[in-house]
Amino acid sequence: MKKHPYSRLPAHAYWRHAVAEVAPDEIDPVVDPPFRVGARDRIVTAGSCFAQHIGRHLAASGCNYLVTEKAHPFLTEGAAHALNYGVYSARYGNVYTSRQLLQLFERAYGRFTPKENYWVERAGVVVDPFRPQIQEGGFNSQRELELDRDGHFAAVREAFETLDAFIFTLGLTEAWRSREDKAVFPLCPGVAGGDYAPARHEFVNFGVDDVVADLTAFIAALAAVNPGARVILTVSPVPLVATAERRHVTVSTMASKSILRVACDILERHFSHVAYFPSYEIVAGGYGGLDYFGPDRRSVTPEGVAHVMRVFDRRFIKRNLVEEALRRTAQALTPVKPGAPDDAVAEAMRVMCDEEALELGATPTAATEEDEPGAEQLQGRSEG
Repeated sequence: MKKHPYSRLPAHAYWRHAVAEVAPDEIDPVVDPPFRVGARDRIVTAGSCFAQHIGRHLAASGCNYLVTEKAHPFLTEGAAHALNYGVYSARYGNVYTSRQLLQLFERAYGRFTPKENYWVERAGVVVDPFRPQIQEGGFNSQRELELDRDGHFAAVREAFETLDAFIFTLGLTEAWRSREDKAVFPLCPGVAGGDYAPARHEFVNFGVDDVVADLTAFIAALAAVNPGARVILTVSPVPLVATAERRHVTVSTMASKSILRVACDILERHFSHVAYFPSYEIVAGGYGGLDYFGPDRRSVTPEGVAHVMRVFDRRFIKRNLVEEALRRTAQALTPVKPGAPDDAVAEAMRVMCDEEALELGATPTAATEEDEPGAEQLQGRSEG
């Protein structure tokens, strides 16, 4: 037979060897990552809801998961979690878009102060527009919010300046922002605080160029304060809760995830210290014939999360023999309660997702071509 470029490729290059003939829960799409992270390296996470699974696994598996914003010692574990301490490395809540991440960095370092910096609700309750669900019941005063935000920004700076690896899970391209200064909110105003006003707020759907530009600027800013920082990008497999585009939510989901995936590919090719991890492909690809989505077709099952983290640990975490032995011993000694009720599993897998608030009280309507996204529609049509 004649020789050609496809004659002698490694097994991972052929669908039959890499997918069709591999056990479904052992499909591993990672090939030669540009770097690995030591178990003792300081790892920081941020991003959409799915990023919480990554942080939780890192902490449970003995990695040095860095948390710089800790709860006061008098808070119980449950109270601290309710106030979103330890959900991420700092108490920034879900960071859904590349622009939101870049602006978080700029705000933490005093380079950008949004004009719409507070939302004053009834009875004087104050809500942080950029962390609208971080504090149950809001803050008692603007001063209380300012003090909390100052401490939060200090924790964000510490995280960026001391981390060895930063894992960012990209979730969305759709967002709502201020018309005045382009400050991007994690949720549309009016959903979990504030008041939506068409004269002050606008919808935006970021494209590939926008995401690449945002993350390029963030990567440069991070390198300026932490020259040795490495970055791992991944795309959340979780579909949008709702879309503000005039199309079906499944179409918006595919468009959004495709934009994010292409942007990650461009960035990984350009930066030697940036890697891509295929969370999206493992869960949403469906190539192995396994269904990793729950009954709502959005939530990722424990089996899906376990598959993702198995691959991540195998390919990206570098352990010495002692660390690996300790990790395996800890897993073996972890008690398993037979017959655990489904709600216990659900609680263990629970994540804090701001965008789920979009469906609360929403009443879907039959939109017409002339409809504009008005205040009455926002809780049913926005980012997911």
